[in-house]
Amino acid sequence: MGATSHRLATGGLIDRSRSLSFDFDGREYIGHPGDTLASALLANGVSLVGRSFKYHRPRGILSAGFEEPNALVELRTGSRREPNSRATVVELYEGLTARSQNRWPSLACDLLAVNSLFAPVLAAGFYYKTFMWPAAFWEKVYEPLIRRAAGLGRAAEGADPDHYEKATAYCDVLVIGAGPAGLAAALAAARTGARVILCESDFQLGGRCLAENVLINDMAGSAWARSVEAELASFPDVQIMPRTTVFGVYDGGTYGAVESVGDNRSEPLPHQPRQRLWRIVARRSVLATGSLERPMVFDNNDRPGIMLAGGVRSYLNRFAVAPGRRAVIFANTDDSARTASELAGAGVSVAAIVDARTTATDAVIRVARTIGCALIPNATVTHARGGRHLRGVEITTADGRRLSLACDLLAMSGGWDPTLHLTAHLGGRPAWDEERGCFTATATPPGMVITGAAGGGFTLAEALKTGALGGLAAAEACGFSGQSPRLTTADEGPAATGQIFSFSSPGRKAFVDFQNDVTLADIRLAAREGFKAVEHLKRYTTLGMGTDQGKSSNVNALAVMAGLAGGPIASLGTTTFRPPFTPVAMGALGGHARGKDFRPTRLTPSHAFAAEQGAVFVEAGAWLRAQYFPQPGEHDWLQSATREARAVRGGVGVCDVSTLGKIDIQGPDAATFLERLYTNSWKNLPVGKARYGLMLREDGFVMDDGTTSRLADEHFLMTTTTANAVGVLQHMEFCHQCLWPELDVQFVSVTEQWAQYSVAGPRARDLLTRLVDAEHDLSNVAFPYMAAREITVCGGVQARLFRISFSGELAYEIAVPARYGDAMVRAIMAVGRDDGIVMYGTEALTIMRVEKGHAAGGELNGQTTVRDLGLGGLMSTKKDYIGRVLAGRPALTDPSRPTLVGFRPVDRSARLRAGAHFLERGAKASPAEDQGYLTSAAFSPVLGHWIGLGLLRRGRERIGDVVRAYDPVRNGDTEVEVCDPVFYDPAGERLRV
Repeated sequence: MGATSHRLATGGLIDRSRSLSFDFDGREYIGHPGDTLASALLANGVSLVGRSFKYHRPRGILSAGFEEPNALVELRTGSRREPNSRATVVELYEGLTARSQNRWPSLACDLLAVNSLFAPVLAAGFYYKTFMWPAAFWEKVYEPLIRRAAGLGRAAEGADPDHYEKATAYCDVLVIGAGPAGLAAALAAARTGARVILCESDFQLGGRCLAENVLINDMAGSAWARSVEAELASFPDVQIMPRTTVFGVYDGGTYGAVESVGDNRSEPLPHQPRQRLWRIVARRSVLATGSLERPMVFDNNDRPGIMLAGGVRSYLNRFAVAPGRRAVIFANTDDSARTASELAGAGVSVAAIVDARTTATDAVIRVARTIGCALIPNATVTHARGGRHLRGVEITTADGRRLSLACDLLAMSGGWDPTLHLTAHLGGRPAWDEERGCFTATATPPGMVITGAAGGGFTLAEALKTGALGGLAAAEACGFSGQSPRLTTADEGPAATGQIFSFSSPGRKAFVDFQNDVTLADIRLAAREGFKAVEHLKRYTTLGMGTDQGKSSNVNALAVMAGLAGGPIASLGTTTFRPPFTPVAMGALGGHARGKDFRPTRLTPSHAFAAEQGAVFVEAGAWLRAQYFPQPGEHDWLQSATREARAVRGGVGVCDVSTLGKIDIQGPDAATFLERLYTNSWKNLPVGKARYGLMLREDGFVMDDGTTSRLADEHFLMTTTTANAVGVLQHMEFCHQCLWPELDVQFVSVTEQWAQYSVAGPRARDLLTRLVDAEHDLSNVAFPYMAAREITVCGGVQARLFRISFSGELAYEIAVPARYGDAMVRAIMAVGRDDGIVMYGTEALTIMRVEKGHAAGGELNGQTTVRDLGLGGLMSTKKDYIGRVLAGRPALTDPSRPTLVGFRPVDRSARLRAGAHFLERGAKASPAEDQGYLTSAAFSPVLGHWIGLGLLRRGRERIGDVVRAYDPVRNGDTEVEVCDPVFYDPAGERLRV
């Protein structure tokens, strides 16, 4: 064909003043701005665009939208190569490079088409029957063959050079779809003053207004769509988002959407992402996603040149492309009249209208007479002729006559199905509507209104009316008021509600699922072999399991199976709809989370100041924390950490503890929630006090520990260990959503929102008194141990103060909003300069907590129980909590279990190392003799020698005994004395002064 041989001389919504060159399978073509790749290929006379998955049959363009099962291509090259892109929604741009898929060596000559000869052995379920025997063949023959044949396209081999963003938006009304119903809904909501977001997957707003010759308010449909878009753009609280597909509905009015930012060019502009993943939180939503046309099922119905009638009209009216020269129309609705009229108006010869209904309606008869084409009622297309392109069709009439017509285009329509997938993402199940001849939604997600064809209103008048009313209702539910816009349209015929038809002769291929090569014969076989349930049918035949997820095939398949089973379609139901509605790139889901950004390093609020002080940093989970602060003359970390610990014990020090997980918990049932999470009691915790708590996993082992403070009757602040902050929050979410949804409680992580510093040492109170505003009394009586209150510092800055000690000294943790974090640590150091204040890091913190016998990461290893840690007194016997029952299993209460005790070397000059295993003196070094292991070790400046904490079998009973700490990895074998785990101030007097 010549260049743009099928482009109409006039019409369409393309920009004819500019030309765009693009490449398909190594050949250059010309299109225009406003084209899709599919419309540009059709304009250039290219109808063969791919090969089918299983049989490698020639395939052409079936539709003009996201439901396209055939026209899947690879876009771009190199590391930007993207397989399985639907040519029908790919916006044409200068330099676009596309390649057909699933063929070898070329699209025109695909040697793998030989698979069609093996169709009898490649029927439904052949993989279940073929690859089971002989077993030895699986690894050496079957799996390699399957892996080579699997997939339709090729993934890029290099790293993706583009980046992806994530963003969140909030609105009163989210309108999904910008066809006539969506535009009417957005307009009605916007005029009330509501915040509106309008999402449309296409790069132009208008939907079917762009594809049909319709009049709205005496304007052409496309002109009306542009006028509404202009008005919407004038509202300050309306956000129009083209190229944005809403792919999922989630709890709490949350919607997932993907915006194609840079997909309409060969590479994104500088500083722009390729795609942006949106989390949209809406108070109300309006679903205006339209409907999908059903194909007809007959022999060879997959030949290039066979298209959906609605797609044909889209190419004619929007893209000014005639998909063929001589057409036959096959339909069971009055859509055939519109298609015939518009084809004839574009200069395409219409050979015949084949109406599958018993009698044709007046509208169809009138159009056939006007354009002078044959009308064949009560007849069916039973076979399509042609190989790489359609050459003609065979028609069978009700009285058995067989006709043959030459054509290169068959426009078929089997009726329309509402695009209601998003209504089912939260568990809704559509039901069959016999009157409309389609599935309709029976339930919607909370706050969603369905309008237009998505709700079964297939006429333009219904779309405009229900859209306007739905948008107004959504806005009014948010507290706004207004009037529905007045929208008029030209007279229309009845809605297209055709029933399903399939016509096939034995031994021939009639395709139901084009992408997976599922035929009528496959469905019949599934029925014979007992796979009649809809989910079984899907998996046995692979029906609807491709990138289109059966959007053009599922309903036809259900109708066929219902007929074979002898029952109504309603008795089968549908398969489960799950997000995403259309394919979403892994890059968009991951966003920036790759490379180092897969787990970004978090910096504490004092990081810059600590770096100025010469801190040595260490990775602590996702955080970079100051490990120690070396001074001149100090040769290793131990010297620095020892100095810092001594300074804290003798004066005052400050440590950034912002990395501790912080979870804000509020609500009337907050205390009850904590009672069920923690082993100890919380309802009796007074306001203004903190308490140490332990929570267990379901299996009875310790999950995490920390302090929780009661700031008000219904307001608690929980702290967790740094390592388990995310896991604890996930655990809480599970418990609330799945176990106790009736509890009125809300919680959120505020770890990053607060900078928190531990100020510890005998002079800590004196220092804080100079920082905390004068109206707050910090005396021991007014602010005792474990007090927790909201205060102000430095002349009115909101803060929180907790009298909590991890070091065993008089200590406080002071928290300020994160934006004040750097200023706070500088103020602390400035005020404490005369007191000899030091900054101390994680090493000094470890020294002091081991001296006090506090369990931490080494002891909270997921294998210890509350009793193992010597904290059995925290296990309430008066209430239930997570893990209580399983914590009482005999294996977990066995007195011979390893328990936490302290250790000091018999030779005080010896060094202890965590990880050493305990053996009896004289015992052989073997796993059978293992008595436990050293979980933590530190040099104690107070005692002047190394000490450690460890888990020893029957440890509490063996205090005073001597065992060996055996460390074969580091050549250690040291005798150690078993002692109480609290080495320093066992009565706890220093932290209460």
